Amino acid sequence: MEFTELIRKMKNAGVKFADGLTESEFEVIQQKYIVKFPPDLKQFLSIALPISDEFNNWRDMTERNVQIIQERFNWCLEGMLFDIEHNNFWLKAWGNKPSDLDSAKKICIEQFRRAPKLIPIYSHRYIPQIPQESGNPIFSVHQTDIIYYGENLKSYLMVEFDLKKYDEINFESIKRIPFWSDIIEMWEVD
Repeated sequence: MEFTELIRKMKNAGVKFADGLTESEFEVIQQKYIVKFPPDLKQFLSIALPISDEFNNWRDMTERNVQIIQERFNWCLEGMLFDIEHNNFWLKAWGNKPSDLDSAKKICIEQFRRAPKLIPIYSHRYIPQIPQESGNPIFSVHQTDIIYYGENLKSYLMVEFDLKKYDEINFESIKRIPFWSDIIEMWEVD
């Protein structure tokens, strides 16, 4: 399904859209949030910009909206730090967990900053900015409860707006993303 057809179906499902973003708007947004949209997200947002609740209105540069979007970027790290403090979360790849909380949080922050940045799409659904190619998976992130929510952007939007069932996701075709896939795989082993 092409994005234009998907957008039409999303509109029928009640999603509100504004005109798509221009190239100059993408430049401003990417500089503001220190991010680079993968090609399929950029294509989608250039056709039409979803502005319903839970979507980011990337065009709105008011102080309050910028703060909301920035909070969504920060939410992933905040959730990890919460789980380190309250739920004994730790990735084995980080080495032995320090006994003091501040040291453990510092390691988590360092590892997080090296990880592919996640771009908020809708509510707590995210797409990694790298690799810089189409077809990156969508992650549902709630603290360290992280799952795949689509093998790519189109698949995700279809699942989110009831155009495809979650169990129809082709999990075997999902691109592995360092750090984020590690967390998913950690839970699958436990």
